[in-house]
Amino acid sequence: MKKRSIILIGIAIAIVVGLIVYRVISNKEKEEKQSGPGGPRAASKVYGKVIQGQPFSDFLSLSGSIEADEQIEIHSEISGLVESINFSEGGRVGQGQTLLKINDAELQAQLAQAQTRNNLAGENERRAKLLLEKEAISQEEYDIASADFRTAQSQIQLIRAQLSKTIIKAPFSGTIGLRNISKGSYITPTTNVAQLVNTNRVKISFSIPEKYANKVRVNNQIKFSVQGVEGEFTAKIYATEPSVELNTRTLLVKAVTPNPNAKLMPGTFANIIFPLETVEDGLLVPAEALIPIQNGKKIFVMRNGKAKEVMVETGARTDEDVLVTSGLVAGDTVLTSGVMSLRDGAAVKVTLR
Repeated sequence: MKKRSIILIGIAIAIVVGLIVYRVISNKEKEEKQSGPGGPRAASKVYGKVIQGQPFSDFLSLSGSIEADEQIEIHSEISGLVESINFSEGGRVGQGQTLLKINDAELQAQLAQAQTRNNLAGENERRAKLLLEKEAISQEEYDIASADFRTAQSQIQLIRAQLSKTIIKAPFSGTIGLRNISKGSYITPTTNVAQLVNTNRVKISFSIPEKYANKVRVNNQIKFSVQGVEGEFTAKIYATEPSVELNTRTLLVKAVTPNPNAKLMPGTFANIIFPLETVEDGLLVPAEALIPIQNGKKIFVMRNGKAKEVMVETGARTDEDVLVTSGLVAGDTVLTSGVMSLRDGAAVKVTLR
């Protein structure tokens, strides 16, 4: 029995050794078929693209908002009862047009009283001046009469200034919104009467990362689109903040554009295309050709039928391509598929596409 077990173990060991030897011989034969005795490995089949210079416009896609050229809430400077409302909700108003009249009966009475006092003070000043010329009164007595007259005149000016505040006028032309008061309402300076908006032109407000802040120039043009409104619009940059915002590290920029047909509504969202620069002979490579490495990025190009590893620097990118700023020259054949398994100097068979 013991002898039989030894024989079985020996047979098992022989089978295992035979399998190992067979695998080694099989792999060796396979390698010899691929490369031949002492020859190179078979060329890897890959796809490639010949890179040629072409115009490329670099830009940033940003988000912003549309603002009215001028927009205010209308308030009264004084308190009182609304006597008349002289505008239609949602209608157009002109600069200087009367929008609202507040009851001024009390101020008119105060004005009449002040005018009476002024007349009396004026007559007293005239008489005092005659008496002073005749040396019938002292200079001090005349100065008192003259001061009373000037005080009465100032009181009239004060009341007239108050009276002017009972008429609220439009500070600029525009569209007036929904009113929050009615005739007979008692309003105070905190009461929001309505909103006045000038949309003959609109402003586009957006923020740009500090990395590109030096690219912003007054009078440069941007393009933008608005959801729900057909077409693309152009606006001109007219002002920027003098410094970068510390929390967001962005620079606030404003542009302006005409809005004659009132297509653009204040408060809506804008998709902005901010141009950076235009490269006349940009070298664009497919994004899948780039291989990230520890010190940057590399690309394989074909040189004399072999894969050549090239370190590159990149710039802007599109949905499919990346702009290479250094490392390539026009006419290079960039390998675009199977690059992750390639080695520097490996033979390749390239199919252009």
